[in-house]
Amino acid sequence: MDFTAEQIERYSRHILLQDVGVEGQEKISNGKVLVIGAGGLGAPILLYLAAAGVGTLGIIDGDVVDLSNLQRQVIHFTPDVGKPKVESAKEKILQINPEVKVVTYHQFFTAENAFDIIKDYDFVVDGTDNFPVKFLINDACVLAGKPFSHGGILRFDGQTLTHLPGTACYRCAFHSPPPPNAVPTCSQAGVLGAIAGMLGTIQAAEVLKFLTGAGDLLTNRLLTFNAKTMNFRTVNLKQNKKCPICGEHRSITQLVESEQAVCEIKSKK
Repeated sequence: MDFTAEQIERYSRHILLQDVGVEGQEKISNGKVLVIGAGGLGAPILLYLAAAGVGTLGIIDGDVVDLSNLQRQVIHFTPDVGKPKVESAKEKILQINPEVKVVTYHQFFTAENAFDIIKDYDFVVDGTDNFPVKFLINDACVLAGKPFSHGGILRFDGQTLTHLPGTACYRCAFHSPPPPNAVPTCSQAGVLGAIAGMLGTIQAAEVLKFLTGAGDLLTNRLLTFNAKTMNFRTVNLKQNKKCPICGEHRSITQLVESEQAVCEIKSKK
């Protein structure tokens, strides 16, 4: 593609990078990325991918903006309370970069719609807030051969990994969702708002590295950090031969949903 003078100026800091350049920016501009969840993680992910010039951004979220979201979901503003998150996010994306094509899905990610939605995208980003959907995203992407980024936050902690076909998936590290109420949600245990930004920007960087081919992705590695101590740790993973979704004897051949616990506080009326 031929960049205009305005586009060259907009993306000049990318173009100056030896590992990106014009060719890399062209790959970003042609990229199609689906972000599942327009909340704490999805907010910084979407903002940075829009600023980077990702050609098509898909956003799926069935929720509306709640006052308690504003502590960490920086893509939503106070006047957006009560508005569908996908519409609020789309407005901010287009203000940052009107060249981005934004596709919104005001619905939750389910076993019924998963394959139909992810098929049109090059990369999927997990910005959700509960275990059952994280496993659903993993299973859908593995079965469909789609690369994706996993991310999770709670209290002062964050974790992320990137999966490409043939590398360790989320189930290789965590076999199955914990029983309901076994692990608290952030509405029960809390979360430092800035943690969402710390992890979300890491996930956004993984997307851009995937699209451009620059650097090493977090494949076969789980990155964890604790903001109280600012300790970052990388745990090496390998594809589990006994993994039920990507192992040698696959036992999961279709998508199944389990009980969900969402991260929100509803005011008592």
